[in-house]
Amino acid sequence: MSMPTEPRTSAEALGLNDDGCFSVLGSDGVVVGDTPESEEPSAGGADVDMYVAMRRLRACDARAAALRAEGRIGPYAGAAGEEATLVASAMALGPEDWIFPGRRDHGLTLVRDVDGGAVARFFHHLFATGGDPAKGRPGLGGTTARGARIASAGGPAAGHLCHAVGFAWAARARGEDVVTLASGRGAGVTAGASFHDALNFAGVLRAPVVFVGRYEARPDRPRKGEDDATSSSVPAATVASGRVGRFPSARARGEAYGVPGIRCDGMDPLAVYRVVRDAVRRARRGEGASWVEAVVHPLDGVRGAALDPLVRLRRYLVARGRWDDEAERALEARTQGQIDAAVSEAGSAPGPARATLFEDVYRALPPFLVAQRDAVP
Repeated sequence: MSMPTEPRTSAEALGLNDDGCFSVLGSDGVVVGDTPESEEPSAGGADVDMYVAMRRLRACDARAAALRAEGRIGPYAGAAGEEATLVASAMALGPEDWIFPGRRDHGLTLVRDVDGGAVARFFHHLFATGGDPAKGRPGLGGTTARGARIASAGGPAAGHLCHAVGFAWAARARGEDVVTLASGRGAGVTAGASFHDALNFAGVLRAPVVFVGRYEARPDRPRKGEDDATSSSVPAATVASGRVGRFPSARARGEAYGVPGIRCDGMDPLAVYRVVRDAVRRARRGEGASWVEAVVHPLDGVRGAALDPLVRLRRYLVARGRWDDEAERALEARTQGQIDAAVSEAGSAPGPARATLFEDVYRALPPFLVAQRDAVP
């Protein structure tokens, strides 16, 4: 099945980068190819907001890593270098759309800051306090926020893909104009049955859902105990070939289910924004689901350092007179102030009430659980 018209047109006009991925920005922050200004996020004022959200995510990541090293919070998996995919994907959605995050997708929850409390919620979740919307329940994909239309992240690597399809299908049946976005990281997301179940239903039902998968291209072999089918990263030599080890890429497998896909530079926020935006528009028109395959590189490698998404977007903004050193200093001070206040508040907040152990599973608790809840001191 051919790609949707809009992403294919964009890719052909701009060309592909060295990984065979659709890209808008070069490593120097200069737009590659002929891009009308009306097609750039600056036309809608989204480029500065995108940079601010990416900078905030990296700062939150850094503080969370430090808290983990101090033993103040539990396990934490950062997303350094992946800010472009997370932030741009969320910003390409409409306010009525829902996000179904997977592992390491806390950046998606930080973008949907509907009331200015996203940073506080982020750290309340890490400290598992009574202020955590998830009520202290662990989640590697960030906290849920019903008011921001963010579903809870489940434990299985790809179970949320099926949830996103079902939610989108149900919303359409109710006559609601809703698109869902399901995010995932690594080949492990596409290695299990849930991936095939989700893509099969999405293709048959033409559900208004967009799947976004992040793949880390690495120069070495999989980590010990992993193979190319389940690893969170993919050999760089296989990226351009369109395969993941001995298996076809998720993009190719999606097309077999009638879900077209496109591979983009996952460290180029403008590329991710355009591709996901076009996929969302396609879903809203009733043309079905799409799969976006975003390729990222480790920041501690030569390739990743040269493609740092924050550096690229800042150069782009500076060249257009939309950012400068003064704005950078103000942003850093504001962000660190928000984080310091959030850590101070969450670090001393009490935990959730014990009765919350019994909530959010049954609409009405069965009698045996009511008895257990009432016995909790």
